[in-house]
Amino acid sequence: MPGLQERIAVITGAGRGLGAALAVSLAEAKCNLVLCGRNPGALERVAEAVFQRVGRRPVCIAVDLADSGSVQHAVEAISRLHGHVDLLVNNGAMWLEARDEPYTAEEVLGVVNSAVTGTYLFTQGLLPMLRQSNHPDIVTIGSTSGLPNAPLDNVAVPFYAAKRAQAAIADGLQQMLSGTPVRSIAIHPPNLDDIQPGEPEWDAVAGRAKGTRGTNRDVVEAVLFAVTRPRHITLSIVMDTADGGRFPPGGG
Repeated sequence: MPGLQERIAVITGAGRGLGAALAVSLAEAKCNLVLCGRNPGALERVAEAVFQRVGRRPVCIAVDLADSGSVQHAVEAISRLHGHVDLLVNNGAMWLEARDEPYTAEEVLGVVNSAVTGTYLFTQGLLPMLRQSNHPDIVTIGSTSGLPNAPLDNVAVPFYAAKRAQAAIADGLQQMLSGTPVRSIAIHPPNLDDIQPGEPEWDAVAGRAKGTRGTNRDVVEAVLFAVTRPRHITLSIVMDTADGGRFPPGGG
C-alpha cells in the first residue's frame, strides 16, 4: 500500500485472530514487522505465514501485557532492534465472556492489566521511539463494548470496563500528543468473524449483506485507511453491524 513501505510496525496480540490478519496485511503493505504476544509458538507460526506470503520474516518478541516486567523487557528488546517505530498497533487484550459463576481475581486482573495497564505502559515505553519517526502512529483496537451506553451483551463486566478504559487511553493520548507529529487513532469493532488472508471467506467479505457480522478484514481495512490519511487527519472509527454490534435487531 502506498505510504507504508519499510515502516517499522509493532503489533501486540499478533499470535492469532485479528493480530495475525494485521500482521499478514501490513507485511503485504511492505512494513517491517515486530510481532508481540504471549505465546511464542503462535507468534512463530504467524511469522512463518508472513514469510511464505511476502518472503520477509518478522521479528517475534514474547510479551505478557498483564505483567509489567514482561512489558518492560519487550520495550527494551524492541529498542535494541530499532532506532525508531513508525506504527504501534495496540491489539493485545484478554477476552472474558459473561457467565453466572464468579470470576477469579486472576481473571479480573488479567483482563484489566492487559487492556489498560499493559497497553499504556507498552505505549509509554515505545513513545520515545515513535517520536523518532517521520510519520508516527498509535492505533488502539478498542471495542464497541467500550463505547458509552454500549450494551453489555455477552461480555464480562471486567472486559466491558477494561475496554472503556482502553478507549479513554486512546482519547487521552490524542489530547496529550496534540501539537506533536504522533497520532493516536482508535478503531472500535463489534464482534467479529475470525478469517485470515488467503482464505475464501476473506475474498468474499465485499459481498456480505447488511445485517451480517463484521470480520477481521473489515478492521484491517479500517486500520490501513486510517494510517494512510494525510498527517493532519486523525481518525476515531466506530464499526458497527446488526449482528454482534451495538444495535442488534429488536434493540436487545
